[in-house]
Amino acid sequence: MLPQGFSEIFDVVDQEDRIIGQASRKLVHEKGLIHRSVHILVFNSEKKLFLQKRSLQKDENPGLWDSSASGHVDSGESYEESASRELWEELGIKAKIDFWIKLSASEKTLWEHVSVYKCISNEEMTLAPEEISEGNFWDVEELKNSINVDPEKFTSTLRIIFGRLIESSGQ
Repeated sequence: MLPQGFSEIFDVVDQEDRIIGQASRKLVHEKGLIHRSVHILVFNSEKKLFLQKRSLQKDENPGLWDSSASGHVDSGESYEESASRELWEELGIKAKIDFWIKLSASEKTLWEHVSVYKCISNEEMTLAPEEISEGNFWDVEELKNSINVDPEKFTSTLRIIFGRLIESSGQ
């Protein structure tokens, strides 16, 4: 069995998101190589946004509030396949997801090209305890105020995504 971080293989990509190789999760993170991830925003029928608080055992952003579900795109996997997989693995739900925006890789996205999806679901969630310590539905205004008051409680990627959400809604 491979040590933790060596069994997951990601596509390494360039600034234009073209595949240039493959590497282990551990190597990708150690060397700051550009790779791919997905974030999914799950809204309920009341238009509240579900956020997860990342487990303290996570190697990136432990204990911070993040998108409803998120994760790396495995080598050979499409963004959409990854988003559906992460929704199921982290929240235990299957929902119709819609592509929303794509963020280019940067230091603030941890060198990840990020495809962001949205969905609406009122399904009961089963949170993966190794990934998520807690979860909560947030009113958009409540979340906006919390991010303004204490931005360091939220991942940098979520702050970018939420900023785009506010811009697109004209708030």
